[in-house]
Amino acid sequence: MKADYKNWMPRGLIYGNAGVSSVFLAVGLLCRKKKESRALRLLSSLSFVGAGVGLLSSAYLLMLYRIFSYNGKRKLAKHIIDGVASRIKLPTGGKGLDVGCGSGALTIAAAKRNPEASFVGVDRWGQEYASFSQKLCEDNARAEGVTNVHFLRADARELPFPNESFDLVTSNYVYHNIPGDRQALLRESLRVLKKGGRFVIHDIFYPSAYGDIQAFLKSLQDEGYAEVRLIPTADGLFVKKCEARWMMIADSALLMGIK
Repeated sequence: MKADYKNWMPRGLIYGNAGVSSVFLAVGLLCRKKKESRALRLLSSLSFVGAGVGLLSSAYLLMLYRIFSYNGKRKLAKHIIDGVASRIKLPTGGKGLDVGCGSGALTIAAAKRNPEASFVGVDRWGQEYASFSQKLCEDNARAEGVTNVHFLRADARELPFPNESFDLVTSNYVYHNIPGDRQALLRESLRVLKKGGRFVIHDIFYPSAYGDIQAFLKSLQDEGYAEVRLIPTADGLFVKKCEARWMMIADSALLMGIK
């Protein structure tokens, strides 16, 4: 049995985009065939434009799919997961939390690097990533021979754990996908972190999503958090600069520190 971590670019999105493009193309051809009026000619032209944009978009999404694929040549998703996991250190008996674990990739990678600790992976496993599930995570853990992990359904906006439950909190490319106050999401994850515990959170820190992230870091420092820093990862650390720009992940960074 081999682990299957799926792909960060859902196939359904690619197929759906291609399907819409095909509809635009069909409408354009039909209107072109029956171009008795100016309105039909205009509709035909607009439909062809829509089909062209859709096809370009589908090609872009397919390219991302191949780059992120664990089975492809680039294997960018695995490279990023390994990069985040390499910064996770827990002592014997320590307990870590992976928020938004998806297919279990980061949870399992961190658990393999810290065999004397235990990890909990949580996710709401919504329709956006229909192929991801709790069972998939559990199957992947078994395939990797990892037993120091546990997975359960939970919402990152309201984690079902008491204050100061974990020695480490981690996450990878999750919070920017959740509508609402992202700084509040970070606060909720830090709530369950023990005093002296570490956080290693990788995300795309868009200013439009996170607001003034530097002010947020300063607020953590003022509250007594130590070694708080934001480390860019799209400058060659995890992703090449040229890739990051056209993939629209140039604001990727690791948020790290100690509570």
